[in-house]
Amino acid sequence: MADSTTIRAFVVGHPVAHSRSPMIHGHWLKAFGIDGSYERIDIGPTAFADFIRRLPSSGYAGGNVTIPHKEAAFTLAGRRDEAAELIGAANTLWLEDGSVCASNTDASGLASDLDARAPQWRTAPSALVFGAGGAARAVLFALRQAGIDRIHLVNRTLDRARELADRFGGGVICHGPAAVDELASESALVVNTTALGMHGKGTPMNDLSRLPDEGVVVDIVYTPLKTPFLRAAEDRGLTAIDGLGMLLHQAAPGFERWFGQRPVVTEELRALVVADLESNR
Repeated sequence: MADSTTIRAFVVGHPVAHSRSPMIHGHWLKAFGIDGSYERIDIGPTAFADFIRRLPSSGYAGGNVTIPHKEAAFTLAGRRDEAAELIGAANTLWLEDGSVCASNTDASGLASDLDARAPQWRTAPSALVFGAGGAARAVLFALRQAGIDRIHLVNRTLDRARELADRFGGGVICHGPAAVDELASESALVVNTTALGMHGKGTPMNDLSRLPDEGVVVDIVYTPLKTPFLRAAEDRGLTAIDGLGMLLHQAAPGFERWFGQRPVVTEELRALVVADLESNR
């Protein structure tokens, strides 16, 4: 059991046994020599509100929130930052003056990873985004924060896409899948936020030949690391970015909140998580 001086943090979800967050934060705790702990907490939806209510007296400094609790965490938090407000979901919690505060670091995680691995993404005149779920909200926030003011949002259900577009004002244009080929030639940045490609099956875009030669293709899936979509992008000679970097970078702001040190995402850390993913195929 941790003593009273140990800083404690968590990841809460249902299920949560698959989470790589303890590996990520454990690596940083060791690197900094911090007396801290980071643990998994499996809590079902009916008990989550009580978990948040008890958080200020729990002894935790804060923690991460994963599926299916991100929207509930946003609703239940006493304070929310701009990212959480616009995205409508929270993945990072901390305490201030006894109040539960919430942020969403998925957007900054994506931006930081792209800055490191494909810095040309910020100069894209327009972007093509697949999907209109919770992950798409974070992606749209990241793109708008970067100054990309023309974003084509493609989703099978147009009403859901329009509802999401309304959260971000002008500049987000909604389309059905039939418009993809027409949009491809002007899309220097393409982001897949759907589950297509998970377990190595499916792709949101069959023909990548019309994409600009300098194009960047992102798939936020990280199991497998190389989805069919990313393999097709590499075959086309495009910059292909998997979802693992977003996962690693989104963890850094929370670690700094709880443990007081800003960690760096290194190739050593990435290799550690990749090895774990490969051993659990």
